[in-house]
Amino acid sequence: MAEVLVYVDHVDGAVRKPTLELLTLARRVGEPVALALGGGAADTAAALAEHGAVKVLTHDASEYADYLVVPKVDALQAAVEAASPAAVLVPSSAEGKEIAARLALRIGSGIITDAVDIEAGAEGPVATQSVFAASFTTKSRVSKGVPVITVKPNSAAVEAAPAAGAVEALSVSFSAQATGTKVTGRTPRESTGRPELTEAAIVVSGGRGVNGAENFAIIEALADSLGAAVGASRAAVDAGWYPHTNQVGQTGKSVSPQLYIASGISGAIQHRAGMQTSKTIVAINKDAEAPIFDLVDYGVVGDLFDVVPALTEEINTRKG
Repeated sequence: MAEVLVYVDHVDGAVRKPTLELLTLARRVGEPVALALGGGAADTAAALAEHGAVKVLTHDASEYADYLVVPKVDALQAAVEAASPAAVLVPSSAEGKEIAARLALRIGSGIITDAVDIEAGAEGPVATQSVFAASFTTKSRVSKGVPVITVKPNSAAVEAAPAAGAVEALSVSFSAQATGTKVTGRTPRESTGRPELTEAAIVVSGGRGVNGAENFAIIEALADSLGAAVGASRAAVDAGWYPHTNQVGQTGKSVSPQLYIASGISGAIQHRAGMQTSKTIVAINKDAEAPIFDLVDYGVVGDLFDVVPALTEEINTRKG
């Protein structure tokens, strides 16, 4: 069976959930071979093996931390040349899509971005995408070279499938461009204790109806009761009520959680484009004619200031 190369997103050896999803998808197409780079790369082997990696290629060098993107592209290119894979799968983060695009250009291959599913096909992997603000679903196949595919988080359920996970050191020669853009400083992001927005299984978002930054506390309380991430509509972000990093929508972040709860959000197309691939959508809005209700699985017509605290209290009661 052909090998499928999976680029590993990890933090000091802790493998992030989208990578485990990629391993699940990779097993549909071939035998997953994982590539882990930077500090702690070798520590990823156990988790990767547990989720189906037959082999784990590792390489550590200061360039991965000191310079932007290109050293990782150099390493991924070296892994492609070493493994001759049937496909390359990369998490669909901002960095992941840049790495994938640069790799595809280098190796003369086609690229598919923001896939939500992958299946085996007679002529190579077939990727499913949600396009035109998730109004249509398409199936695509790369017709030239090794397919390079980026996959949205929460596109597949993580499934354990223990494999050998043999660790092998990868030989990497950095290109002249690798040191072109240097990282001169880092500011740690203040931790909220909540999951990353694009990776969360549950997202609770607030919009114009929240009516003020101080009122986002009730949105956060509901999110915390569910172990969810907090999102915001463009209107809420533009008003300065919540950080831009939490914006869900066409000009913000695209999310596809198992459960999406929209509170005080009318449902403009800009917002819908970033969340309508969510598996289950719940809306709370006092306007029964709000466009968001055309999209939802469950709708509550009511004042969010009454409904959300009551929902939070009920969830906490049942948890207790």
